[in-house]
Amino acid sequence: MKSKMNRIKISEGYARMVAREAFFWAWPMVNVYNRRLAFKDVPEPGLMGGIVPVAPLNRLCMLSDYIEPQERMVACPNQDVVYGAGSIALDISPVVLQVPDFGKRFWVYQVVDSRTDSFVDIGAMYGTKPGFYLLVGPKWKGKAPKGIRKVFRAGTNTGFVIPRVFQDDTPEDKEAVQPIIAGIDMYPLSKYDGKMKVNDWRKAKSYPSQSSGEEETKWVPPEKFFDELPAVLEDAMPLPGEEKRYARVLAVVAAAREDAGLKKAIDDEIARADTDLVAPLFQFRNYGIQLADHWSTQDNGAAFGTDYLMRTAVAKSNIFVNKPNETKYFYQDLDASGARLNGANRYTVTFAKGKLPPVRGFWSLTLYNDRHFFSPNSLRRYSVGTKNKALKKDADGSLTVYVQAGSPGADKESNWSPAPEGADFSLFVRAYWPQQAITSGKWTPPAVTRAQ
Repeated sequence: MKSKMNRIKISEGYARMVAREAFFWAWPMVNVYNRRLAFKDVPEPGLMGGIVPVAPLNRLCMLSDYIEPQERMVACPNQDVVYGAGSIALDISPVVLQVPDFGKRFWVYQVVDSRTDSFVDIGAMYGTKPGFYLLVGPKWKGKAPKGIRKVFRAGTNTGFVIPRVFQDDTPEDKEAVQPIIAGIDMYPLSKYDGKMKVNDWRKAKSYPSQSSGEEETKWVPPEKFFDELPAVLEDAMPLPGEEKRYARVLAVVAAAREDAGLKKAIDDEIARADTDLVAPLFQFRNYGIQLADHWSTQDNGAAFGTDYLMRTAVAKSNIFVNKPNETKYFYQDLDASGARLNGANRYTVTFAKGKLPPVRGFWSLTLYNDRHFFSPNSLRRYSVGTKNKALKKDADGSLTVYVQAGSPGADKESNWSPAPEGADFSLFVRAYWPQQAITSGKWTPPAVTRAQ
């Protein structure tokens, strides 16, 4: 079939159409695959720029505290959990995930394939027991060694692993979490010996930063996309029904390799698609399930399948979201009147008595600047929620968060979410291990009200 397709004349218009569509649906896959390539030569687990956890393929590195605001590797980070991160390459080796005893502390391991779909259920909400778990590729036919509790099979060879462990914003809890996260690890099956490995992640090596500027690292350069795509598709077996989609794209790739004019047209079309199709999805208000008071959400995070719109929109604006039963996300760019949130104004978000996010884990309200990163402020406070022990309730039992550039007054600073002076920003509610009222859509966040 391939040789037949290569003999067929492909017009520029058809090639542009296929390239434009492919850029949209494969954007997250190229994103994840390029993260694999970026870290494949890291010598050992460590911190990029002293702040971002990176590791060789099939290894991970943990932070020992919240992520720092200078981070630019992943948009929309949070300061609710201690993160870890690592790229998996299951074509090289199956991978062992090590799970310590977390006690009653909230935790979850996010493990996604190159489509950003989760293929494991490991975390507090699953009642996961301490021990060892094995990640294998789509074609693996081996046998799990003794001591492995469960085997999880990926649909692609490439993926990403992100442990998340809750931490109170107190010195005592920041110390108490250290012996727990020391037991988190990931390594090739050949390194497995049935014994729990322990790491003091506070001693992780530091590497020079590869990121700069105010925006997220550009993981999908349009000018390289069509050259990189064949390897990405070879790495990821097509989902049911995608076989012809793969064949169309590879036929156009083959034709473009033989025709410089066609290749030029394709590159031009991909540049247009980057600007016209993908870039607008960075703004939360441009996609998702629309809720009351201009909030939006999605209900198939990390389980996108062939929902290419939601998969690419989430990957562009806030990649690596958990599944909805693990964490529910609510996005906001606008105030109650529909005007863009901006630090020139003052806002309040008031949770009525008994109407805090209903969760079994915890919740947070995070403020992001217009690049979806933390907005530097004198308090070094980037989110408020369960982790903050000084939040004050109102006289009627409600909880008001003050969102503004300047202090709302000493008596209200415990509930202050500092906003950037005179600049656009967004708000983001996370509900970890949400209860049924959230997953069913009965509970949504309150309006963001502009103060007079």
